[in-house]
Amino acid sequence: MSRRRSHIAIIGIPIVSHVLPSLGIVRELVARGHRVTYANDPVVADRIAATGAELVPCASTLPVADNDWPADPVAAMGLFLDDAVQALPRLHAAYDHDPADLYLYDIGAYAARALAESQGRPLMQLSPSFVAWEGYEEEVAAHLRDLPGATAYRERFARWLAGCGASTLDVDAFSGPPARALALIPRAMQPSADKVDPGTVTFVGPCFDADADTDPWVRPEGAERVLLISLGSAYTHRPEFYRHCLAAYGNLPGLHVVLQIGKYTDPRELGDIPPNVEVHSWVPQRAILEQADAFVTHAGMGGCGDGLRAGVPMIAVPQGAEQFMNADRLVELGVARRIDTPDATADTLRAALNDLVTDPETARRSARLRAETRSEGGTPRAVRLIEDLMAR
Repeated sequence: MSRRRSHIAIIGIPIVSHVLPSLGIVRELVARGHRVTYANDPVVADRIAATGAELVPCASTLPVADNDWPADPVAAMGLFLDDAVQALPRLHAAYDHDPADLYLYDIGAYAARALAESQGRPLMQLSPSFVAWEGYEEEVAAHLRDLPGATAYRERFARWLAGCGASTLDVDAFSGPPARALALIPRAMQPSADKVDPGTVTFVGPCFDADADTDPWVRPEGAERVLLISLGSAYTHRPEFYRHCLAAYGNLPGLHVVLQIGKYTDPRELGDIPPNVEVHSWVPQRAILEQADAFVTHAGMGGCGDGLRAGVPMIAVPQGAEQFMNADRLVELGVARRIDTPDATADTLRAALNDLVTDPETARRSARLRAETRSEGGTPRAVRLIEDLMAR
């Protein structure tokens, strides 16, 4: 039991890769006696209920059901603003009569910050990805401002801020980190980590939900090496890529392959499955990685964190968004090879695996990063920092 029972509100968006990283924190806060409410779309209600938190239904307009995201980054940013505009009145209806002692919120949940600022309540951001660093505006954000439609988007954002009750009225300041943020990623994955203000952002590494990670996986007897292939939860309808993987790794002596194809791919699209390959729509990724020798990943931040924490060399095949930057970072760290999807043939995939598992320097770097990632504290440290903030 914690020193004082508090009402902690978590406000998120229903993108799985944004929900999963903080569920371990939610479960632990509940276990420590806090009352935890979680405002999100009912589509993720089962995941939230499993932590013991109380769901506050807040329907989202983000296109998560069909994964139909626009390719234009300004249009994508506009969807998050639209979602915030429609969500804020719902949040006021739920929390104005029952304000939280602390608001924890996802980087995409702009309405959460507006709510907390209008109530004068403390807030802390939970970032499932890398955060802005000193110089980010000049190096990255400035290019976005030059894109078609960016000026109109920023003007619309500024008008919303002016009328929504927020105290932070500058668009760049509002969409950046608040006074306190927890980055739920390994510090090694943060671009320009030495330029991130440690007084604002704390890297706690992947925050596992140990009670939820109970699905076992047993390494088959006789498997000299185990390879996990997963493109995460969103960019998974890639039957041609999976067929290349089967051609690359199927029937290789001593190799056992676990292939996760997600919910958008029909196994019949893959053709004949070699006997050394098991195919699933979803797998206990962390349990497998603890016993794996290599990992083919889309380089989503969750997969990168899982791979680093397990100390497993990776073949990064980025599919979208920040995954290209993540893939490059893994290569810089010396624990991965990047292969873009058009280049992911059976020959290139097989060669990359052989290169990774036979290179002693890759093994040394993977082991070092495994130790560093595990030392960052994860869920216990994140919960301690949250309670320290409430105590102050």
